[in-house]
Amino acid sequence: MSTGKAAVEKGPTLSTLPGDDVRQIMWRFAERYDLQMLVQSARAVARGPVARLVADGARNTHEWTPEKAALLNAFDEAGITAVFLEPEHGGFIEGPKNLALALAALELAWVDGGAATGAMAGHLGLAPIHEKGTPEQSELYMKRSAPVQPGEKREQWRGAFALTEPIPYVGVDTGVLNGKVTVKEWKGGEEPILHVEKRGRFITNMAFANFVAAAVDTGDERIKSSCMVILEEGDPGTYDRGTPTKKLVHQLSSTNDPIFSLDVPASRIIGGYTIKDGVIVPNYSHGEIIDSVFKRTRVTVGLMTAAKLLSAVEPVIRYQRGRFRGGESDQPGTPRHDLGLQQKEDALHRLVDIWATGEAGASLGFWAARVFDELDPMDHRRPEIFAKYDIPEGRRALRAMAEWTERAVEYVRLAAKPAADRDQARFQELEGNELVQYLVTDALANVLCPAVKLWNTGHGANMMREAVSLMGGYGITEDCPGFLPQKWMDAQLEATYEGPEAVQRRQLSVTMTNAIFLAQFEEWIREMRRVAGMRPGSGACTLASAMELWLWTLRHLLEAKDAAGNPLYKGHRQGVTFPLADALCWLLASRSQITDMIELEERGPQNPSLSEGLAGFLRFFTDLCHVQAASAAGEVSRVCSSLVFGYNAHPSWKTDAGNVYDARELVVLENVMPGLCSCAVDALDEDLGAPLKRGPCVRFDGYEPFNLRRGKLDGCLTGSRLAKDNAARMLTEVMIPESLDYPQ
Repeated sequence: MSTGKAAVEKGPTLSTLPGDDVRQIMWRFAERYDLQMLVQSARAVARGPVARLVADGARNTHEWTPEKAALLNAFDEAGITAVFLEPEHGGFIEGPKNLALALAALELAWVDGGAATGAMAGHLGLAPIHEKGTPEQSELYMKRSAPVQPGEKREQWRGAFALTEPIPYVGVDTGVLNGKVTVKEWKGGEEPILHVEKRGRFITNMAFANFVAAAVDTGDERIKSSCMVILEEGDPGTYDRGTPTKKLVHQLSSTNDPIFSLDVPASRIIGGYTIKDGVIVPNYSHGEIIDSVFKRTRVTVGLMTAAKLLSAVEPVIRYQRGRFRGGESDQPGTPRHDLGLQQKEDALHRLVDIWATGEAGASLGFWAARVFDELDPMDHRRPEIFAKYDIPEGRRALRAMAEWTERAVEYVRLAAKPAADRDQARFQELEGNELVQYLVTDALANVLCPAVKLWNTGHGANMMREAVSLMGGYGITEDCPGFLPQKWMDAQLEATYEGPEAVQRRQLSVTMTNAIFLAQFEEWIREMRRVAGMRPGSGACTLASAMELWLWTLRHLLEAKDAAGNPLYKGHRQGVTFPLADALCWLLASRSQITDMIELEERGPQNPSLSEGLAGFLRFFTDLCHVQAASAAGEVSRVCSSLVFGYNAHPSWKTDAGNVYDARELVVLENVMPGLCSCAVDALDEDLGAPLKRGPCVRFDGYEPFNLRRGKLDGCLTGSRLAKDNAARMLTEVMIPESLDYPQ
């Protein structure tokens, strides 16, 4: 870099790019040998057969070819297909598997998003059965989906998830279904036979799926509600895989528009059913099943985009350093030869932003995955837990839950205190209460799920454009190192998966006002203040101030009204709720990044392989945290200011001129109070004419608390640009391999 060097304090530097020893600590699987082996096997598939397909141009067709189909066997052999399954069904991981799926998806998406989607879509096809299926359904379809082992004589089944409908229904709310289920035959004393009509759109895995979990609405008065039904390839009727979708992206996954017209037994209703007064009553509507599925799988999609950003770092560094090599003036050992574009501050600063975004996105995604691993055992026992504490189902639960919400908030407060300062008996009582623990974890999960999907895929796609632009003309070529243009295009689709951005913002606007979540949020502010005291260069102080500004703004908007007297924070006022949801995502991502850095600092010394490079990693990641916290603060400040002031009517010369001096008054008052003329913002001229603007300048009476917080936040940005300078310097010194390790 040509500028800023004098201001950068010399110290440990980044010697190499972070490897598995660093990531295992930061992402909390250093003690999980099963997950480490999964990462290695998924990486071998991604950088081997997947990368070779991309390099050979397999993305240039939307047809499902034999070469693409060979990936299914590679997924099976690597254990990726069995990740979702329980050991008794052919899997190899005990307990919740959100973190395992997240790690596998990240490794695959590091090379190609379509391959990651294809691998995860099989799990998505099973997810409705896993979450809400009957024991018999789970046993049957999970075992059928397990890879065939040596000596077994059976066919392996693969599933698909059919929710979306054809155009014009493809873009509407998931509650709108065109597919219908009716009763075809119902003989006395026998199981009803149902007829399902369903046309799908953008259905992944349909080129080879043997069964489909399809969402359908009731089309018969003898069926009470919508539901999800399992359709099999051999069922009577039409099982048409449909035509391939003409995608521009994710071509290594199979996507078709299928047509189903099938007769199936009522036992295929996912979750089962009861019969009441001659009416089939599904135990779960399609919406209930989708909610339980998407609240987990959205996290995986968010991590696929984070993987793209992290994978872009090495190709961009290589391009920057080699940009000018080969010219007549190029001589080895000169800055032009060794650094190339990295002599320029702009190229380095933009890469720092890309890397910081990737780190924050990965941290946020893996945090969410771990939270869902905590939630899942309780969530599957939710009816049992609610029954134990006499919590009714439906709307009646709201009143019964009020008391338990207060206890959950109390637990959050107690948990944040040092053990010596809290009522230990009360804390242990609440900690041992299943309902309290469920409410606390569920409140957090309900925010993190849409936040990961919204921020990682939305902002991540924008930052992928930055990564492509840093490759110059190379960035728009098919053979661009790291497949960056393909990843940029793929990111656009990932932003629409499992609900576009508006769906995530809508969910956040509801869940982020939960009293239990807000109690946790307040404790995080205090946590970041403590972190700032011990790690002043981490950006934790900046983040805490931004969090305080956001929280004040939320509480203000919940009570405030616009100039016409209409409440601001309402479901239909998406100009208020949606930007505030966006701002929250920036804060959550930054906090998770800082906590991952702290995890590395505390546990890194225990790993002998990190003894030499740990100081450099910590300094670099600390600077990245500071950079990202400053970016988050800027977004929060912009959004909050516009919401707090933007719905007020501007002062008018007609109604507010009484608070304005005129020129003659100022002349008189200047003799009494010298200097007043230079302080008066607005004044009428000698003919009482107003200045050429809309009205008097805005007054801030009543907004002092906001302005104090906003001013404090501005001051907390001190040092953030020096952190970016330092991180940029380390990018010029980090060693990278001679060439990318894919395709292999």
